[in-house]
Formats: sequence, C-alpha cells, structure tokens
Amino acid sequence: MICWLLDGKQLMLRMAGAAVVSLIVVLLLGPRMIRFLVRQKLGDRPEFDHADLNQLTRHKSNTPTMGGILIVIAIFVSVLAFANCGNMYIRIAMFILLVFGSLGAVDDWIKLRYSAGKGTRDGLKMWEKILFQIAFSVLAAIFTYSHGRLSYIGMENPAHSFYFLFKATPIYLPLGAYVIITVLTMVGACNAVNLTDGMDGLAAGCTTICSTVLLVLAWIVGVAHWANLFDLPVVAGSAEMTVLCAAIFGACLGFLWYNAHPAQVFMGDTGSLSLGALIGYIAVVTRQELLLLLAGGVFVMEAGSVLMQVGYFRLTKAPGAMEGKRLFRCAPLHHHFHLSGWAESKVVVRLWVLGVLFAAVALATLKLR
Repeated sequence: MICWLLDGKQLMLRMAGAAVVSLIVVLLLGPRMIRFLVRQKLGDRPEFDHADLNQLTRHKSNTPTMGGILIVIAIFVSVLAFANCGNMYIRIAMFILLVFGSLGAVDDWIKLRYSAGKGTRDGLKMWEKILFQIAFSVLAAIFTYSHGRLSYIGMENPAHSFYFLFKATPIYLPLGAYVIITVLTMVGACNAVNLTDGMDGLAAGCTTICSTVLLVLAWIVGVAHWANLFDLPVVAGSAEMTVLCAAIFGACLGFLWYNAHPAQVFMGDTGSLSLGALIGYIAVVTRQELLLLLAGGVFVMEAGSVLMQVGYFRLTKAPGAMEGKRLFRCAPLHHHFHLSGWAESKVVVRLWVLGVLFAAVALATLKLR
C-alpha cells in the first residue's frame, strides 16, 4: 500500500478515492455479473401472501438476484486500496462485510435454486439467520470493546460509553451491556435494510443517504477538535471509518445504475445483510446507535411496520379464527403504498425524500446538543 494513503492529512482524498473506485468497480463489473446470474438462472419469482401484490410485481419475475456480490466486492477492493488496514476498526468491518455477505449469499442461493426448480423457497430459517447474525455481532462487539481501550481520556473512555441524542453526559458500559447494545444495533440494522429491499432502488438509495450521515459522524468523532465542538465522544481511530462510509456510498450509487426502476438486478440478502450490518457497526464505533435510528428513519419505518402488522394481527386473532386484523394492506410499508395506488417509482422517490429529511434532522441534532 502506498505510504501517502496512510497519511491522516490525506483523509479527504482517500475518501474521494474510495467512493470513486467502488463506484467504478460496480459499473464495470455490473454487466458481466448480470449476464452470469442470468446464465445461472438466479432470478427470483416474487411470491407474497397477497394476490394483488403478486399481480403488481409479476414483471419482476426472473430478474437476476444476488447482485449484492457487486457491492461486497466494490467495498472490499476500495477499502483495501484506500483505508489503513492496520486499523482494527477497519479489520473488523471487513470481517463483518464478508461474513454477513456470505450469510446472505447462502440464503439467496437456497431460495433461488427454488426458482430454478430445485430446493426450497424458504432459504435459511429465520432462527438460523438470527443466530448467525448474533454470533458474528458478539464477536465484533468483543474485539471492538477491547480495541476501544485506546480512547481513554484521563479516567473516562468515550469508546466504552453510551450517548443519548440531546444529552452530552455519557453512561459507562461494562462489556456485557456493550455487547447487548452492539448486537441489537447490528442485527436490527441488517434486518431493517433487508426488509426495505423490496422495490427497485429503495434500499440502495436509502443506504447511500444514511452512509453520508455516518461519514460525517465518523469524521467528527475521529478528530478531537470537532468532537469537542459538538460535545461528541472522541474515539481514537474512528476517522478511518470515513473511508468505509465513502466506499459504501460509491458502491450503492453505482448499484443504483442497474437497480433503478426497472431494475436489471436485485441486491438480495447478499447486499442487504452486509450493508445493514456495516452501517450498524459504524454507528457502534462512533457511539451513535440512537442517532442511527433517526438517520436511518426509513429503515426504522419499514421494520416497524412489519412488527406492528405482525403484533396487531396476533392480538386481534380470535381463538379458533384463521386470521386476525391488519393495520396495513401489506407490510413492509412500501408495499402498503404500492397497493394503495402509488406507482413503484413514486413510492421509492418519496421514501428517498423522507430519507434525506431524516438525515438532515439527524445532523441538526448535533448542533442542538
């Protein structure tokens, strides 16, 4: 690796390089990857428990999935080229990218073999995916907590503390509490992005917006002057996460070229699980888990709609009855709007607009502190 790439003074240049390289990698590999997936007959058949929704999405049949491989490759290559791989946070992030990407790829492969006439549509069972996600998140939490000892300032360690949105005073976290918060953040984020990935360009666009907020946060908490100015924790080495955020930004932007309506390829669980886990991990490193709920407001809306739908359905289901009542026409929320008569492109663009608004509010809270 070229020495000047490791110079902290060149951080902005390295961020730009990571974004551009990841964008170019996706754009260049995209056509070949799409042709490969088509030859392998790795196209999905949308099947929902809603006849009208199946009718609305019938045109998506056989669109190649597992395009998230492009995102994983692009992020990995650009981070290797422009980030300081001696940084423990970067190493752990690359571990997360690969293991969550592999988990999603296995799930995609099992489901897509069904579409090709082999295997089962269900893929990995939900408890299996959650179990693996928890296990990987626990490992990431333990190593991150251990590395956080470098952030001690006197008797306090910002990297081992929990921060509220409008309160500068932190709460110290022992290892057990830190692990629990990390697991909730990473598992919640990866599944929220996964649920959002149901329309052309929706998950990729929202992740692009969210990664921009995380880039700003990582830059602030990684530089003592800026962190003190905004009453944010100073986390040693976290500035390097800006390069990762830039790589995510570029990869998602490039993927939108092929994933915009009408999509030529879907990211599948390969992309959504790895992207969600990464943005969750970046929030953990920067100690801004609560702010992620605001910056990723669209993801929260999508996941929340599913929880509300399932919960209300079970609460209103009478003993012996086949079905309960529903709050939405269909969950996640984007399907509800689609079934309400909104065109798919309108749903996606409006959720992007909401994503930008959530991002702006999240950044505005920094000044309100």
